[in-house]
Parts: sequence; structure tokens; C-alpha cells
Amino acid sequence: MIVRILGCHGSELLTRDAQGRSHECKACGFLVNQTFMVDAGSIAGSLLEPEQDKIRNVLLSHAHFDHIKALPLLADNMVGRTEGSPINIWGLPEVLHIVRRHIFNDEVYPDFSRLPTVPDAPLVFQPFVDEKPVQFDGIEVVAVRVNHTVPAVGFLIRDREAAFLYSGDTAETQRIWELAKQERRLKAAFIETSFPNDLKDLAKASGHLTPEILRGEIVKLGRPDVPVYVYHLKPSFRDRIREDLEALRLPNLQVLEEGQTITL
Repeated sequence: MIVRILGCHGSELLTRDAQGRSHECKACGFLVNQTFMVDAGSIAGSLLEPEQDKIRNVLLSHAHFDHIKALPLLADNMVGRTEGSPINIWGLPEVLHIVRRHIFNDEVYPDFSRLPTVPDAPLVFQPFVDEKPVQFDGIEVVAVRVNHTVPAVGFLIRDREAAFLYSGDTAETQRIWELAKQERRLKAAFIETSFPNDLKDLAKASGHLTPEILRGEIVKLGRPDVPVYVYHLKPSFRDRIREDLEALRLPNLQVLEEGQTITL
């Protein structure tokens, strides 16, 4: 599997490093095998139109804005282009309800599951069943509930040769680590870490991890052989989070950046 990192931050911000070079932090969106998205924070402004044409499945971990932000624009771009093969928007029933009621409600944005007509609409909403695999394009996806402030899942995504874990937004949790630990094909774990250690109280209140809490979750995962890619850093605290991560001295840990491509 080929994972292209369109966005990997917990918000959006144009930043500068110590050498004055600019870096655009984008909301979370991972393009896998050129055909499906894991979360929808960054699509429309990161992919050319022919690249967007290839997407037929989008996995939503939850309904917070930074994870669904580009979904309305993708739908708008794809009107008249899906040719009877709409884009499947996968999510928990609670998540799809929120997205339909508050975004695609013909007030904030048109209902692109019905526009221009139901048969020709670019989107179709598909509910996950907890831990029941769904399959498309030779891929199997298992949605696993995690511990966030709203209904949320992480994912185990696998093909015949490899698998990876995507934590979604989560505080300390358990079940997804148990399932991932058993996955023999596991090649990578993408785990969120949103705040530095000194903002532990804020992290816990908002359902996120700090580097120190991350250490404990990696222990639960119990797979020291598997590379851990840290994402969802809040851009305003990016440097402080990196310092705390470096202090962990974990050899297989790497902070994701926009534009990376990871082959599993």
C-alpha cells in the first residue's frame, strides 16, 4: 500500500522554521493507493482534478471539522464526474448523521447525496458497523471505537501483504491496540499526538494525547518492531511537541510531514 500524506496536523497554519522557511500545516487527510482517503481534512486543495477523479471511498474517523473540512469541496468538484459510481463516505451512523444534518443540509452546503438527482449524486453515505470489516479495491478496513469527546473510530487497514493502524483522534484507549497487536501484517502505526506534555490537562479534556501519554499507548500496542508515525500535532505547539517526542528516545518514532509518501 502507498500512503500519501496530504495533511497531518490538528489545525491549519502557515509556519516558519528557525531558518525562515515556510511550511503549510494542513488538516488530516491520507490518500491511499490513489483511490481512497483516510479522513477528509485535505483533499480539494491538495490534489489535481484527475487525482480527485480516482477517489471512490472516504473513511471518516469522526465529525470534527478538521477531519471533514474538504469533503464538501470534493463533492462540489465531482458533480457530473462520478458517472454512476459515486464516492462512498464511510463513517459511524452517528458521524454520518452529524455530517448530513449540519453540513450537507442545503443550508451550510447542498445535499450532494441527492443533487442533481439521487442516481447522479456524487456522494453516497455508508455506515460502519463496529469492528465489522468492509472491503473495496482489494482493501479491508476495520473501524474500531476509540476514546474521544465525540463518537470516533480508528482504523485497521490491510491488504494481502501489509496492514497499518490509524488511531484517529483519541485519548488513552485500549481496544484498537489489542487488535493491532494481533495483526501479523502490521507495518506501521499512525498515532495522534496533539499537545505538549505541559498541556496534559487540556489534552485529556479534549480527548487527545501528549508525548508522555503516547509512550503508554505504544506500550499497550506491544509492537516495538513497528514504526510509529506521529500526526495531528497542533501547529501552534509543533516545536514543543517535537522536543517532548525527542525526549522519549524511541528509535522507531517519526513525526509526519505534509508531502511524505510511505510505502508499506
